[in-house]
Amino acid sequence: MSEITDFDALRRAMAENSEQPEGPARNARAEQLLAEAEKLGIPLAVIEALGHQLKVYNYSSEKDKMFVPFARLLRMWDERPEDFDEYETHSLHWVFKWMSSGMLDQPHIPLASIEKWLGEMEHRYRLAGHSERAVRSAEFSVAAHIGDVQRAERAYAAWLAADRDRMADCQACELQGQGRWQVERGADAEALKLWGPVLDGEFTCAHEPHTTLASSLVPLLRLGRLDEARAHHLRGFRLVRAMESMRGAYADHVEFCALTGNEARGLELLAERPAYFTDTGHPRSRMEFMSVVSLLMNRLTELGLGDQQVPGPAGRTWNARELAAHARAEALALAARFDQRNGTSYVSEWARARMGQRPLVERLALGVRAERLSPGVRAARPASVAPVASSPAASGDEPDLAALLAEARRLSDALQPNAVEAWAAVARAAEGVDLDARDRAEIADHQAMDLGPEGAELFERATELYAEAGDPGEALAARARAAYVRALGGRVAEAVEAVAEPYDRVLALYAEGATGVRQTASVLMGRARILMRRVQEADEASGAPGADVAAEADAVPSPASSHEAVLADAEAAAREVLALVEGHAGDDVRLASRAAEARAMLAELAVHHGDLEVAAELFAQASAAYVDAGLPWFAVEYEARLAGLAHHLGDTAEAERALKAALEHGGPHLEATGRAQLHLQLAEVLGGSGESAEAAEHALEAAHWADEAGEGPTFGAWARHLLGGFLLRQGRCAEAAEVLESALLDLTAETHGDGAIVQTQWWLGDCLSELGEHRASAERRLQAAEIARHWPEQQDHATLAHLAAESLGQAGLPAKADRAYARAGDLWRSLGNVHGLVRSLRARAWLALRTEDGTDTARELMTLALGECERALGATADEDAQQRLTAELGDTHRQFGDLLARSSAEDAGDGSIQAAFAEALAQVAQAVAVFASLGDATVHSRTGAELAAGWLAADLGRSAEAAARARAVLAAYADAVDETDVARARRAEAEQLLRVVEEQEDR
Repeated sequence: MSEITDFDALRRAMAENSEQPEGPARNARAEQLLAEAEKLGIPLAVIEALGHQLKVYNYSSEKDKMFVPFARLLRMWDERPEDFDEYETHSLHWVFKWMSSGMLDQPHIPLASIEKWLGEMEHRYRLAGHSERAVRSAEFSVAAHIGDVQRAERAYAAWLAADRDRMADCQACELQGQGRWQVERGADAEALKLWGPVLDGEFTCAHEPHTTLASSLVPLLRLGRLDEARAHHLRGFRLVRAMESMRGAYADHVEFCALTGNEARGLELLAERPAYFTDTGHPRSRMEFMSVVSLLMNRLTELGLGDQQVPGPAGRTWNARELAAHARAEALALAARFDQRNGTSYVSEWARARMGQRPLVERLALGVRAERLSPGVRAARPASVAPVASSPAASGDEPDLAALLAEARRLSDALQPNAVEAWAAVARAAEGVDLDARDRAEIADHQAMDLGPEGAELFERATELYAEAGDPGEALAARARAAYVRALGGRVAEAVEAVAEPYDRVLALYAEGATGVRQTASVLMGRARILMRRVQEADEASGAPGADVAAEADAVPSPASSHEAVLADAEAAAREVLALVEGHAGDDVRLASRAAEARAMLAELAVHHGDLEVAAELFAQASAAYVDAGLPWFAVEYEARLAGLAHHLGDTAEAERALKAALEHGGPHLEATGRAQLHLQLAEVLGGSGESAEAAEHALEAAHWADEAGEGPTFGAWARHLLGGFLLRQGRCAEAAEVLESALLDLTAETHGDGAIVQTQWWLGDCLSELGEHRASAERRLQAAEIARHWPEQQDHATLAHLAAESLGQAGLPAKADRAYARAGDLWRSLGNVHGLVRSLRARAWLALRTEDGTDTARELMTLALGECERALGATADEDAQQRLTAELGDTHRQFGDLLARSSAEDAGDGSIQAAFAEALAQVAQAVAVFASLGDATVHSRTGAELAAGWLAADLGRSAEAAARARAVLAAYADAVDETDVARARRAEAEQLLRVVEEQEDR
C-alpha cells in the first residue's frame, strides 16, 4: 500500500478504494485515508476524505457510522464554506437525503430529531436555491414509515409536483420509491407500470435496477405474471449477490423463494450471507431480513422439515424450527423498537404480515439447481400434478369388499392407470375373508402384475385358481403372463419354451369355442411380447461382439437361430394378434389395446428393417388407436418413438407435434422422469428449429421435472445447459448466466461429455461479456479452451483462445490479452485460417498502442497482418475465398489507418501529427480502393473508409480531396431504393463534412 504524500496520491487512493467490494475492509481503508488526509494540512483534502468515508459507510452494512463524518462536514461548511469546491458543495447537500433516510432506519434516533432534521434540510435547500422535491420525498419517507397515510399522500403529491433539479434523486431511485408506495397501497399493476423504465434499463444507478427487480417479485407473483417474476429473480439476484449494503433487496429474493416452493434455493441464499443474520449497522434491513428468514423457516416446518439443519447465526447449529422462533423474535423486537420510537404499531403489523404470508405459487420452476431438501419434503408438498380423481368407492365411509371388487373390475376392464391400486385395496380388504376361486384368482393375478419380474409364482397361483373356477382360457392367459415376466427378468429362452404350450392350447380352445377372443388375444400377445424380447436380446448380442449369450439361450433348440428368423417370428406373432382381434374389438378397450400394441410391435420391427417411414406410420396408427379407445396415456410411448423417427427423417414439425401430443396424452399420469424426458426432447427439437423462446420453456420444465425425479445431476443438468443457451439466444444474458453456472455444478465429462462442458463455459463467457464482467468471462473462456486444447480438431480451441483474449483486453489486462491473442494466432496459422490470424494480429496491434512506447510494435503487427492477407490472396484461385480475403485486406488497411491516426501523442509537435495523419490517410485511401474493387457488396465498408479519409484530408488542410470524398459518399447512395439506417447515417456525415470543408475555405 503506497504512502500518501500529496493530494493527488490521496485522490488516487480514494478512487482505488471506491472500486473495492462493499464491506468492512473498504470502510477501514476509508478511515485510514481520512487520517492520511488530515496530515496533508489541506482543508479540501479532509473534506473529500470525509465525503469518501461517508459514501462507503452508506454503501455497506455499517450505515450507522455515516452520521459522524457528515456532522463534521456540516460543521466545516458552516465555519468555512469557501473551503468547499463546487463538487463538494453539491455533494454535501446531496447527502442530506442520506442522513434523513439513514436516521429513519436507526430506531435509537428520536422521531423528533428526524422531524427537526427535515426542517433543517428544507431550510438549507431553500438557502442554496434548490427545489423542495428532495425535501418532500424525504418527508414522504418519514410519513410512510410510521404509517401516517394522509401525510404520506400529501407529501407524495408535493414530491411529484415539485420541479426536478440537481438535488432530486436519480429518476431510477425516484421511480423505485413511488412504486413501493403503490405496492403499499395495493396497486401492484400501477407499481409495475411506474417501474417499467427502470426494469427496461432506461434509468439506472449504483443500486438500480437491483432494488426494483427485487421489489417487483411479490407484485408479479400476485398478478400471476410468473415468467416475469422468475426472470426478475434470476436477473436481480446476480446484481445484489455481491453487494453487502443490499440486505433488504436480498431479503426480497429469499421471500420470493419461500412463496414459490423454492425453499431449498432460499436456504442456499441464506448460506451465502451468514453476516446478514448478525450485522447490526442497519436495523431496518436486519428486521426485513429476519422477517423473511422466519417466513422461510415456517414454510419448512409446515412441510415436515422442522428438524432440517439450516444456515443461521454463527456460533451454533440450527434447525428450521429453532431458527423460525429465533428469527421471529428478533424481527418483532426490532419492529417494537421502531414502533416505540414512532409512537405507532405500524412496523410491527407490517412485520407480522410479512412473516404470515402464504405461498403464492405451489412450485415455480426456476431452471437453476438447488440442493435437495430431506426426502420428506416431496411427500409433504402437495403434488405438482393433479392426481387422478378417486373413485366413489374410495371416498367417504370404508366401502365393503363387494364394492371394492366391483370397482377394481371396472377399472381393470377399462385399463385405467389406478386399477392396480384398486386391486391392492381389494387384497387388503380380503385378508381373512373366505372368497371363491374366481375372486382369489383375480386378486393373485393383479398382485402379480404389480410385482413385475418377481410375480411369476403368483401368476402360476392365479393359473391354478382360474382353472379351479372353471375358466381354462384365463388360466392359460395367466400362464402366458408368468412366462412374459420371466422374459422381463432376462430368462428369454425359458419364456419362449414356457409360452409354447399355453399358445397351442388356447388356439385349440378358441377353435372349439371353449374360450373367448379376449383370453386368446391375451395369450397371443404374451407370446408376441416374449418374441419381441428375444429380438431385443438378439440386438444386444449382435451389437456387442464377444458378449456372452445367456446360458439358457442354448438350452432350447430353436429354428429361429438367425437374427432374420428372430425378426420374422416376432412379426408373425404380432400379425397373428392383429388378425385375431381386428373386427372383434367393438367397445372392448382391451381388444383395442391389443391391436394398438401389435401395430407398435410391427413399427419396432420396421425400424429393424430400416423402413423408417413405415415405422413412423405404424407408430402413428398405434397412438391413434389408443386415443380412440379412450386410453391416451398408452399413446405416450409411441408418440415419443414417432417423434424420434420424425426428427431423424428431418420432419421437425411432426416431431414437435408428436412430443406435444405425448405430453397431452400423458396428462396427470406421466411420472416425473417421463415428463422431464419429453420436455427435454421437445426443447431440443424446437431449439433446432430456431424457436428459442418456446424451447426455453420446455427446457425449464425438463429441468424442473428432472429435479423432481431425482435426476438433477443427469438430464436435469443437460436441460439447464440447453436452457442457458436458449436464454442467451434471446439476449437474456443475466438469466442465462445464472442457469449456466448452475448447470456447470453437475455437468461431467463422464455423463454428458466434455463437449457439453466446453459449450456451457463458452455460452457463460458470452453472457458475462455482455454483462460487462470481462475478467470472469475470460476465466470461463480460458477454462473451455483448456479442455478443447486436447481435442483432435482445434477450431474450437482457437476460437475460445481468441475470445478469451478479447475478454482479457476488455478487463484491462493487456499483457495477458496479448499472450492469448498470440496463442490464438498460432492456432489460426496451424489451421490455415488467415482471417483468424489477421484479426489476432490487428487486435495485438491495438493492444500495443495502449502501452507505453508501443507505437512501433503496433505498426509492425499491422504490417504483418497486411502481409498475411496479401500472401493468402496470391496463393488462392478460389473466387469466393479471394473476395473474403480482399474484404479482410480492406478492413486491415482501414484499421491500420485508424491506428496511425491515433498513434500521434497529444503533446507531439504539429509536424509529427501531420506526418501521422498523412500516413493514416494513405492507408485509409488504400482501404477505399480495395473495397471499391468488390463493387456494391462492400458499399457500406467503402463509404465508411471514404468518410474517414475525408476527415483526415480535412485535418491536413486538403479541402478539395475532403470534399471529393464526401461527394463520392453521397453519390454511392444517390440511387438507393430502400435507404437503410447505415445509408442515412453515411449521407448525414458526408453532408456534415462538406459543411466543415466550406467553413475551412471561407476562413
